[in-house]
Amino acid sequence: MFDPSFSRLPSPIISVFGSSSATEPTQTYQLAQELGAALARAGFAVANGGYGGVMEAVSRGAAEAGGKVIGVVASSLPGKANRWVQEKIVVEKWEQRLLWLVAIGDGYAACPGGTGTLVELAVAWEMLHKKLLSGRPLVALGDFW
Repeated sequence: MFDPSFSRLPSPIISVFGSSSATEPTQTYQLAQELGAALARAGFAVANGGYGGVMEAVSRGAAEAGGKVIGVVASSLPGKANRWVQEKIVVEKWEQRLLWLVAIGDGYAACPGGTGTLVELAVAWEMLHKKLLSGRPLVALGDFW
């Protein structure tokens, strides 16, 4: 599933999950933008699904704070990576995108979102629970959860 670019990714990476429909100036967008900036200032690269909403906001926050932004996009999904993505990983299917985000994350943050976000959170949580991954923090942000 992984190609040689996997070894060239910056570290440490926090994978961020969240709604694709959050827009500026909503509280969810602002939370994600602040999260991206805080992670970048703390020395983390951020990875996300690369499109709009929370993905755009966290990318924007990280990039504007001088951090690295990785977008994992699926060629089978419509749209293109948001303008703050600096390194793009292109996979074919949504499921591959999910597994990449989990695999490259040294930790995970779930912002408010819908069923896609819930799936991402559940997969990361289950892999941690089953000890398929270890030593990686997982947080769910906001009253939404």
